Amino acid sequence: MRARDRSAPLSRRDVLALGLAAAGAGICVRAFAADDATAAPAQRTRKSLSAVGPLGPPDANGVRVPAGFRARIVARSGQPPLAHRSFLWHEAPDGGAVFAQRDGGWIYVSNAELSGGRGGASALRFDASGELLDAYAVLGGTTFNCAGGPTPWGTWLSCEEHPRGLVWECDPQGRVQARPWPALGAFVHEAVAIDPATMRVYLTEDTPDGCWYRFTPQRLDRATGRPDLSGGMLEVAQWLETGEVRWHRIVDPAGGAVPTRKQVPQATRFRGGEGCCFANGKVYFSTKHDNRVWEYDCVTARLRVLYDANASRDAVLRGVDNVTVASDGSVLVAEDAGDMQIVALAPDGSATPIVQIEGHARSEVAGPGFDPSGTRLYFSSQRGAAGRNGDGVTYEVSGPF
Repeated sequence: MRARDRSAPLSRRDVLALGLAAAGAGICVRAFAADDATAAPAQRTRKSLSAVGPLGPPDANGVRVPAGFRARIVARSGQPPLAHRSFLWHEAPDGGAVFAQRDGGWIYVSNAELSGGRGGASALRFDASGELLDAYAVLGGTTFNCAGGPTPWGTWLSCEEHPRGLVWECDPQGRVQARPWPALGAFVHEAVAIDPATMRVYLTEDTPDGCWYRFTPQRLDRATGRPDLSGGMLEVAQWLETGEVRWHRIVDPAGGAVPTRKQVPQATRFRGGEGCCFANGKVYFSTKHDNRVWEYDCVTARLRVLYDANASRDAVLRGVDNVTVASDGSVLVAEDAGDMQIVALAPDGSATPIVQIEGHARSEVAGPGFDPSGTRLYFSSQRGAAGRNGDGVTYEVSGPF
């Protein structure tokens, strides 16, 4: 994945060309196209998720969904997803995303948030009908792989959540060895999102006094059309009273003598950065210690609070964590504990539960991602009903999203 010698500075023309090729209406709305994949089908107009009916009673697996939806389990930690294969699904499944394939199928990649070099990421490959075909590892030997994010060129960026954590680029097909990108900084990484029009990478940091970052690649590989993530500029955000964001350069992304979050005194502290996603020209991210979901306009460079649980005693959504975006533009937020729900946020900030897992009070919902059609949602209960890393469960909910 290293850029070739033919790389050149990233010009405005290069950026615009990449944006037109990768952006479409919004890159979180669909599955990401992998190297051997065509673009996902065009979005279909659907009813707003805020209009779906109330959650029904729990099914045999404790999953509650609205009428017209159904759920199934596709993998369990410590068990083989396929009876005829010895590969075991990883413990503590966390952040994830879906990647479209040329044959009409898709791959769901999921992180393993485990300590001591036992982390990494694994994949489930489905055919065009949704039948599970294969399961395998795409990253191993890393630590606390929490969330991450898909790239416009069809790879998975897996983030390590510890003080020296790195961002690792993984091949969803498992054919190319994963590699780290130190230029994206060494800190308590949580999630990433990429603006396909500029190839800027936005990154959250999961500490109570964490920051919000962006990385601008210095070069573009003209042979592959990919930005070179081995070099560029890492910056940290300062949120002004006007709502505008001012970006300041990080001198030492490796955080050697001084941690990255402490290198710029003006930097705004975001209280426990969690999920991060790009769609329709905007970056959405969540902060868990103040239960907020944020919206950043990449064109105007303005940031606003889309949802604040503390503004209401009867807040539907609490324990904000991983985020993705549905085909109707709703921001889907997975709860860390709370009611173990996935909640859809409308543009006005109103919240509607669309999935709930009962009996998993000591777990968290993680890794929501849609298949290419936008009608199948994948996610996990990280620690399952027993509240242990080895009891994670990965689900698929299908219906009129």
